[in-house]
Amino acid sequence: MSVTHPAGFVAAGAAIGLKSNGNPDLALVVNEGPRFDSASVFTANRCKANPVLWSEQVVKDGTVRAVVLNSGGANCYTGPDGFVTTHRVAEEVGSVLGFGAVDVVVCSTGLIGLANDRQRLIDGVHTVHGLLSADGGNAAAEAIMTTDSVSKQVVVERDGWSIGGMAKGAGMLAPALATMLVVLTTDAVVPAEDLDKALRSATRVSFDRLDSDGCMSTNDTVTVMASGASGVQPALADFTTALVEACTSLAMQLLADAEGADHEIAITTLNAASEEDAMEVGRSVARSNLFKAAVFGKDPNWGRVLASIGTTKAAFDPADLDVAMNDVWVCRNSGPGEDPGLVDLSPRQVTVTIDLKAGDARATVWTNDLTHAYVHENSAYSS
Repeated sequence: MSVTHPAGFVAAGAAIGLKSNGNPDLALVVNEGPRFDSASVFTANRCKANPVLWSEQVVKDGTVRAVVLNSGGANCYTGPDGFVTTHRVAEEVGSVLGFGAVDVVVCSTGLIGLANDRQRLIDGVHTVHGLLSADGGNAAAEAIMTTDSVSKQVVVERDGWSIGGMAKGAGMLAPALATMLVVLTTDAVVPAEDLDKALRSATRVSFDRLDSDGCMSTNDTVTVMASGASGVQPALADFTTALVEACTSLAMQLLADAEGADHEIAITTLNAASEEDAMEVGRSVARSNLFKAAVFGKDPNWGRVLASIGTTKAAFDPADLDVAMNDVWVCRNSGPGEDPGLVDLSPRQVTVTIDLKAGDARATVWTNDLTHAYVHENSAYSS
């Protein structure tokens, strides 16, 4: 499973003492080649963590040979000393593996403002280096968890090549990306320029459409590395389709593990004037605490959906909107439709369909309900 399924990759995870509970907290994924093509996308938050600031520079040449990830501390707003820690960790990884720090992406996750113990990290690099193996994907995926209840992993098989991936994230799921770290690997031959195109296409319709709680993280990183070890160079369209499949699987795993959630909600906007309009409408509903609390209470309150639609700049006639919940059209022509009592909101999966009647574009945004458990977890959370 996971990042070591494709040929040419080894990984490891270990507990090095960053987390007070003693759980694994450092992971390393290494591309052994023969190619070292890579692409990455990062958070759109202007307030970025030190590892993001470092890694944004690393990825510019399209070459990444290793990704090192720690949980237990975000290394965000920890001052110049925090950036030095990131740099030193990259240097140590490069030193033990025999290449430069400029080929090492660094990722961190945890509380903002918490300074990670530099010496623990440096010593930990040697620990995980000694554990690297082609079976180390599971351990790496477990080491990046924070409030996650389970690790998130994926493998997508194709004829002669494959994609593997791991992710962490359970809260602050909002564009761009989520409070998440994702490492994707492939043994296909894919030049860096094509990897970048494929990754941006994949994240646009997967991670960027998660909107769990409207909160954007400072540390989001998605990195894909291609070893070329299979010797197979798929068509870009075929590779992109497979990468979309992998990213969508990981995104749905993130949604399923959203903090405190009782319901997973897919909001699909139909017949919009543009995909951008469809996205804006879906996101406006996904970010409505009133709507999300209603779903938690199993109340098919379509009025809260219309109220959210009305806050957008999308093209529509406010007097002619249709809304369905779990396939029951509770709102027709901006008025009462079928009996809301027909809507069963007891299952975990909930669908909301909005018909704008303004064009032929569509988009789906995924969110979850707002629960007592979410409030409790985020008022009590500390790593």
